[in-house]
Amino acid sequence: MNSRAEDIPAWLAGAAAVCAVVSIAAMEILMGAAIVALIARRTRWQFPPVWQPLAAFVILTLVALLADGHAREGWPLIKKLSLYSMLFLIPTAIKRMEQVRWMVMGWALAAALSALLGLNQFYNKYEDAMEDHRDFYRAYVADRITGFMGHWMTFSGHMMMALLLIAALVFFGKGSRWRWWLVAAGAVIAIALVAAETRSVWLATAVGGAYLLWFWKKWTLIAAPVAIALVVMANPFEIGDRVISAIQPHGTLDSNEHRAITRAIGYQMMKAHPWLGIGPERVGKEYLNYLPPGTPKQLPDGYYQHLHNNFIHYSAELGIPAGLALMAIFARALWDFARALIGGPGERRWIFHGAIAVTIAMMIAGLYEKNLGDSEVLAMLLATIGCGYVGIREVQTCKD
Repeated sequence: MNSRAEDIPAWLAGAAAVCAVVSIAAMEILMGAAIVALIARRTRWQFPPVWQPLAAFVILTLVALLADGHAREGWPLIKKLSLYSMLFLIPTAIKRMEQVRWMVMGWALAAALSALLGLNQFYNKYEDAMEDHRDFYRAYVADRITGFMGHWMTFSGHMMMALLLIAALVFFGKGSRWRWWLVAAGAVIAIALVAAETRSVWLATAVGGAYLLWFWKKWTLIAAPVAIALVVMANPFEIGDRVISAIQPHGTLDSNEHRAITRAIGYQMMKAHPWLGIGPERVGKEYLNYLPPGTPKQLPDGYYQHLHNNFIHYSAELGIPAGLALMAIFARALWDFARALIGGPGERRWIFHGAIAVTIAMMIAGLYEKNLGDSEVLAMLLATIGCGYVGIREVQTCKD
């Protein structure tokens, strides 16, 4: 009975992480319950080395908020900082790698169900476009599948991370009884990821996947460009057109020009306010004052409330030092997981490879989208990094 009681924080924390794919409200409730359970049991909290750059980021964020003079407007960003507690909650509550494995299987199940819902949405959108005699590409790009989420970027980020974690467990996890179930879930998730047509996530998944394939069986990397070429040539549901649009956009329909302008706006903000930025949550209110010279009067269609690049946005909003501190959180995690792989940690290597692939992919996708501002996606990323530190703790315990 006592053993089961000790596992309550672990199950609550794991359920919170899995619920990031399903419901942000459920995730926050379960996070709170896990924290209360740990406090009630007087558990000693674990603080992985990422706490140092995170502390710098938090301090710089608060300084930027105080210097800005619009403290009330900056509250949403301050509230979002609470999600970073996931970096400490997971390694504190999760005691064994077996629990990490169950968490990844939970993500696989939740992501597969979200993917199935998304594929049903895709079918309905295609049928609606055909019935209305509309060009499917133009109808779909502006209103894509979302699964359980409210936006296709959030959905795509979840699919990407779940797919990479499944691949890491299948490739490097030994003797999993659930291997074929995970492969089936991964196949559904991969199809939905393709159907979501989010180019930045396609690129990021390809890079993260290439990392995993390189350490699994290098020859399999040959299949990736062949598969992409076949998709482009076959062009099912105009997916090939979407791939080509990265270099040959359909005018302003694709977001290429829009993102170029938001990057330029960010550079102007960084030049004007390099140390403390323009203030938390001020980008959407100030962007028209920072249009670069030569910007057309009619801006391309798109969302201008953030700058669609993690480093540029947070550097423009909070100052370049804060942007660097934020990036340092993930750079430190990558360094720690890469070091953990040295010496061959055996069974635990799957979580190190998975956490590295997910973190790399999120950073690549973050060149084209402010995905660290998406609470559901950020929570899953932070939980994955927390799982990596659970693996590190086990390695260190075995050495001791």
